[in-house]
Amino acid sequence: MFQKISLSFFIVLSLLSFSQTYEVQYINSYNGKVIPNQSATLVWANEKENFILNTKIREQKAEFPFEITKIEKPSNTVISYAFLKPDEIISTSDAESVNKQNFEFTNETKKILGYNCKKAVTKINSNTIEIWYTTDLKINGGPSVLGQSLGFVLEIERNKNSLLSASSIKKIKKTDIDKILSSQVTSTDQLGYKDMLWKSRFTTLKVFENETINFSGDSKSDGEVKRFANGTIILKKIKFPKIKEGDNIFVELKQQSNGDAYDRTGTVFFIPQDKKESFLDGLENGVKTLPAYDNGNGKQYFGVTATENYNPAVEMMRFFTAFGINKFNNLQIKDKTWQTTSPYRQDITELKPALNDKELWIGTFIGNYDKGGHKISLEITIHKSDQTIHKNNTVIPLFNTLNIMEMAGQDYSTMFSQDKGLMVEFTLTKDLKNAQLRYITTGHGGWENGDEFVPKTNTVLLDGNKVFSFIPWRSDCGSYRLYNPASGNFGDGLSSSDLSRSNWCPGTITNPDFISLGDLKAGKHTIQVKIPQGPTEGNSFSSWNVSGVLLGNE
Repeated sequence: MFQKISLSFFIVLSLLSFSQTYEVQYINSYNGKVIPNQSATLVWANEKENFILNTKIREQKAEFPFEITKIEKPSNTVISYAFLKPDEIISTSDAESVNKQNFEFTNETKKILGYNCKKAVTKINSNTIEIWYTTDLKINGGPSVLGQSLGFVLEIERNKNSLLSASSIKKIKKTDIDKILSSQVTSTDQLGYKDMLWKSRFTTLKVFENETINFSGDSKSDGEVKRFANGTIILKKIKFPKIKEGDNIFVELKQQSNGDAYDRTGTVFFIPQDKKESFLDGLENGVKTLPAYDNGNGKQYFGVTATENYNPAVEMMRFFTAFGINKFNNLQIKDKTWQTTSPYRQDITELKPALNDKELWIGTFIGNYDKGGHKISLEITIHKSDQTIHKNNTVIPLFNTLNIMEMAGQDYSTMFSQDKGLMVEFTLTKDLKNAQLRYITTGHGGWENGDEFVPKTNTVLLDGNKVFSFIPWRSDCGSYRLYNPASGNFGDGLSSSDLSRSNWCPGTITNPDFISLGDLKAGKHTIQVKIPQGPTEGNSFSSWNVSGVLLGNE
């Protein structure tokens, strides 16, 4: 009888011990100032486990995704929970990191909220972290995985400027963790957890996945992807969600050679369909069905300029393939380890008004004459942000001379052989404030004396007045040698991929220039681009791919 009573007594004591839980709140400050409107960090700790969260999570008002951290004792195993969206929780465990932490212990002491604290110091990625902990509470815990084996951490300071400090400590009988962790949890490995959490922080629009862009009469459209110009153009319809004012938009393309060994012009574009005619009409019915631009040099250039009833394709990102990346990595050079993928990634937030809540045809073109061609994957990501760098609410397509339908008969952009160059007339129905021209330009063609290798001035005129003049030129192409296995070497010790070019390098993107145009009144205006294009030499000729959209606030 005595043994039964004693056992029950110790069970009760044990339960009381486990039920003794502390709730500690922490406040963030930076450079001595408390960060306003913050959600206080919250720790629930007892002898068995610690939970790290914040007050918004406790109130179930936190925006997805968010995380809760649990530390199991005495093993110091860290369990991370990521709440990706309602009813989708993932977790991962780490049994090693806490026990591997190294500290330098000091003789410094101070009191925090009446508790005697000691100071320990550690370094993480060149950051100096000072940890103040107490053993007065008789249990371990804290607002971070750092210092969980020392005692109860009441203050963490990073680099003498970022401070997380306990603001209150109280004993509670019960936490709300059961209400928060009420859904099914899916376990995964640590890398998978980090990847899923990272991807849940933004919206991803998958456009193409490992698609071929080549030159072949066998290239056919399927249920999702349309193919044109013998496979050198691929299209897919994408529905964009509503995008908030401060959100950022990125386009990312990954490319490999699938047989083509040369550097080629590429572009990611979308097709406006808000007028009677669109670039899609030219793809489906032939380039010559599109409006023609004629500047008096004896040629007609179809589909390159906006008219009353037509908008050209809008260029999202211009890129240039490297010489045979991946497919020709067997061409070895001593001390060179070739890259296997060309990554192209660009911020296109300024195009938001043309994408927001719209369904659009998104396309990719790579000019090539190879049956194997290239493999590409393309996605667009939308990221929550409070940035307001681009405040325009209007995107007006003006011109795009890149001959996307090259393999379907669209001529090269040689209109700059005439002094008139390229001129576009457009009409504003409303005043446009803070107008900008988003301008992309690259020179092509020839050898030695061709405009690809000769610096040429680009001049932009608004209503007949010069507003911008510069020489588009890239002299950093040698930095991308490891993306260009098939570039070869010349007798002078250089390869083709090393050579400077007119605003592009094999294996890179070409960034747009944003040309300020001031405030524009409603009515008719002209934009003109002049470039002193070099003369034809035998079969060698120069051309310029330029695209422009007008940005501003109506």
